[in-house]
Amino acid sequence: MKLCSFEVEGKESYGIVDGDRVIDLLPLSSYYNAALPLRVLDGIAKGEEFLQQISSLLQRAKSEGELSGHTLSIEEINWLPPMPEVKRNIICVGKNYREHAIEMGSSDDIPEHIMIFTKATNTVAGHGHTVPLHEDVTSQLDYEGELAVVIGKRGIKISPDDAMDHVFGYTIVNDITARDLQKKHGQFFIGKSLDFSCPIGPYIVTKSEVADPHQLTITTSVNGEVRQSSSTGLMIFRIPDIISTLSQGMTLEPGDIIATGTPAGVGKGFTPPRYLKAGDRIDIEVEGLGNLTNQLQ
Repeated sequence: MKLCSFEVEGKESYGIVDGDRVIDLLPLSSYYNAALPLRVLDGIAKGEEFLQQISSLLQRAKSEGELSGHTLSIEEINWLPPMPEVKRNIICVGKNYREHAIEMGSSDDIPEHIMIFTKATNTVAGHGHTVPLHEDVTSQLDYEGELAVVIGKRGIKISPDDAMDHVFGYTIVNDITARDLQKKHGQFFIGKSLDFSCPIGPYIVTKSEVADPHQLTITTSVNGEVRQSSSTGLMIFRIPDIISTLSQGMTLEPGDIIATGTPAGVGKGFTPPRYLKAGDRIDIEVEGLGNLTNQLQ
């Protein structure tokens, strides 16, 4: 399933993306008194029960000819982040691709252990949303296209062998970063946490639809020019190890989002650097997960 959140006619809802259409689940649920959770986050916490509930609802609506009456065209909706309200900071992995680590410093900067930082909850934005350039505080705004993991089951001290059982699905993240603030403050949080600097989406693809998250192409373009072109197979630290490491002393919760790192080709990696400017359009495509598009303003 491709699970999205959106706004239509001033009302928030969520649904299933089917080609160029979206099945609007909340009014469909109300029509059948199916009592779906009112928020995607609450549904994720229910795990497989939530997905089975959706499947049963769709099958009934299709068999009774009610599906078309609860379906919208993509042009009718205003995309929201897949989970409009995130509970906690976005968890991010730094320098998880060898060539990116090198472009950010040198071969000596390739991490021996998983590097973790976070982006604050105020950073979340949706597909198609404009992103502020924040010219009053930075002149070095950069893009980072990434595969993100959505946790579906609570856990602590998770072993690598059990880690994938805790995954609900996958989405795309643009870890927009103020490089000058990152350098100035000697840590990542301020430079990573400007308002709306973490577009997410366009939807969450459930785990069952992704055969191998470590074999996906990932491409980032700025104004149609490809800047990043790589594969998630080049991650230094793989998803089971990331989840296991994070959970050794911290309980992971349903709805937690883990951005798994960006490949080479960020603006800072060019000579001279190619930072974002007003009007720039960023497209990030991860194989099977759609295309996340945002424009700088």
